[in-house]
Amino acid sequence: MVRRWLPRRLLHGEEATLVEHLDELRSRLIIALVAIVPIFLLTFAFHERIMSWLTGPLSDDKKLVTLGVTEPFTTSVKVSLIAALAIALPIILWQAWAFLAPAVQPHFERVVLVFVVLASGLFVTGVLFMYYVVLPRALDFLTSYDAELYDIQIRASYYYTFAAMTLLAGGLAFLMPIFVLALVRLRVLTSDRLRQNRRIAFVVLLVFAILLPTVDPVSLALEVVPLVLLFELSIWMSVLMERRWDRGWDEEFAEADLS
Repeated sequence: MVRRWLPRRLLHGEEATLVEHLDELRSRLIIALVAIVPIFLLTFAFHERIMSWLTGPLSDDKKLVTLGVTEPFTTSVKVSLIAALAIALPIILWQAWAFLAPAVQPHFERVVLVFVVLASGLFVTGVLFMYYVVLPRALDFLTSYDAELYDIQIRASYYYTFAAMTLLAGGLAFLMPIFVLALVRLRVLTSDRLRQNRRIAFVVLLVFAILLPTVDPVSLALEVVPLVLLFELSIWMSVLMERRWDRGWDEEFAEADLS
């Protein structure tokens, strides 16, 4: 009964029309959205705890203020939605994989679950790194800068959006090894090309760190260092996985010749 409501999974190498691909993509998006709705209701029910957790890195002497009638409610909804997206990330990744699966060999599906678990772990690590390392230092710098010139008051909606987006961006940034391995697996990139273009990659990582919500130099340095380390990890993981995948392809080609 449940299977009837799920989109039809295309098999490896199966030819499909553009309409069928678009229909499957629409179905995958609907599943992701349907999964987000109950998670959003759950996060909204516990939004006070979530927002209290988000204020943890803020100094005790700093108080949040609201300047509008609807601001407390809209801020709670926004924070709850961001939290729901973060929690639903494994489901979203799985649906993205289900749509792209026909493009890769069937035996590769056995490691997909490992990749999803690894991606979830990296995302949580990124969020915790931003929460405990980057965010406190960024807030200390930003909320005390030129304090003698201003009566610094922090608007609640701006603060919670800033904190939530910083954590979300940090979590997504830590997914870089997964994206790099996916491009290597699809032969869009190779480990040799990654090593040859290290300098370009470092510049791109610096630009990405600048585009993150935190803008002070201290936080920028704290963000760039783990990104560079993750990029280096991605290269070595690509080298190891390329060898494994090449052996798999050689075995498949040998079996094809024998048949």
